Amino acid sequence: MDALKLIAQDSLKAELPVIEIGDTVKVHVKIREGEKERIQIFEGTVIARRGSGVSETFTVRRVSYGVGVEKVFPIHSPNVEKVELVRHGKVRRSKLYYLRDRVGKAAKVKEQIR
Repeated sequence: MDALKLIAQDSLKAELPVIEIGDTVKVHVKIREGEKERIQIFEGTVIARRGSGVSETFTVRRVSYGVGVEKVFPIHSPNVEKVELVRHGKVRRSKLYYLRDRVGKAAKVKEQIR
């Protein structure tokens, strides 16, 4: 078991982004297309965090052309270049799955004043 922990600690990122549920973030993701590599930005609201250690993930949701799109990103993945915080959200839940059923302004999260 200790050998697994040692291998897992090698792949952990040194600086973790401080993201919380309800935050609006921009996730910079590396996309490989054949030999070329580019960075694509996915902006949305963090609706869930899950796991711990190497397998920790967070789910980002946004509405694109009237269709809700959710992506799950591993925090320690080498394909996640960086996570940029746009604004803090004021929420009282650890999972915001109820936003899936809401449309328009009802699907917004209030901004937290810090």
